[in-house]
Amino acid sequence: MESNTYSSSGVDLGSMDELKDRIKAFASLTHGPEVVGSGGSFAGLYTLSGYDNPVLVSSTDGVGTKLRIAAQMGHFESVGEDLVTLNVNDILTKGAKPLFFLDYISFSHLDNHRMEMLLRGIVWGCKEVGCSLIGGETAQMPDIYSDEDFDLAGFVVGAVEQDKVIDGRDIISGDVLIGFPSSGLHTNGFSLVRKVFSTEENPDILFQHFDELGHSLGEEMLIRHRSYYPMIEPILSLCKGLCHVTGGGLPGKVPSMLPGNVTAEFNVGSWMVPAIFKLIQDVGKVNSDEMHRVFNMGLGMVAAIDQESVATILDTMPDAQVIGSIVPMTDDKEVRIIY
Repeated sequence: MESNTYSSSGVDLGSMDELKDRIKAFASLTHGPEVVGSGGSFAGLYTLSGYDNPVLVSSTDGVGTKLRIAAQMGHFESVGEDLVTLNVNDILTKGAKPLFFLDYISFSHLDNHRMEMLLRGIVWGCKEVGCSLIGGETAQMPDIYSDEDFDLAGFVVGAVEQDKVIDGRDIISGDVLIGFPSSGLHTNGFSLVRKVFSTEENPDILFQHFDELGHSLGEEMLIRHRSYYPMIEPILSLCKGLCHVTGGGLPGKVPSMLPGNVTAEFNVGSWMVPAIFKLIQDVGKVNSDEMHRVFNMGLGMVAAIDQESVATILDTMPDAQVIGSIVPMTDDKEVRIIY
């Protein structure tokens, strides 16, 4: 009788050991003097310095069903970048500088080529914001995932001086809302998008050219989630509140940055809505309210600032736009979107 081995259960330890060396090489590209050691143990080490009274800020998230599009297109670098970006954007809303990042990647079976593409994207994302990749986990789980399925999650830790934490408490009626354009879908709403275009039943549609997009549907879906840290970091001191517009859209996310006595009023038409959203709305027969509840609709980050800071921000950030204002709270207690 043949003895059982880990390999016979679908887990290839030999290939995993070979991969670990490549992971170390990728990660080392992001390391500065703050990283202690080169990895290889059960935990990453990082020296925190340069702060007087630091507050650590953390976030964890995944790329969601955009992974299905990446698998169908056979292109994985962009979702690797997305993983870093969406987490860094989240801690940016508190004014935090990203320090280090960890990833978790799980497959049905190890695919070195796909893994290297994901790692390449993660490293690109880390280097863009000066964040160190100090650890992670790669798992083979053949009984959990089937065929080409995989999952991807990330964890970022940043820091900010305690007296510079952005918490929205000073936002008042009359403040101005500044919008920073998205690059498209980013990483949210893909379950609805995939249903609208029937990408599982008709994967060929991902390779179809759409004139209004200027390229294929799949290329549009894989446009990377925009990183806001490099552009917003220089003006953080002017921001009373920041909102990363992800799942839930403006109505679902903006309240998280507001004190309880005010709400936000957005003027649709004051910013450009990328063509992909009109295409989704037309093909899927999705009403406007639902579109704004699911998608970013062209705004990836929203800042609340005082009126005196508007000119400075618009002069220094060419693609920033005034998109609305802070108004007194009313009985409906909802973010108002004026069409």
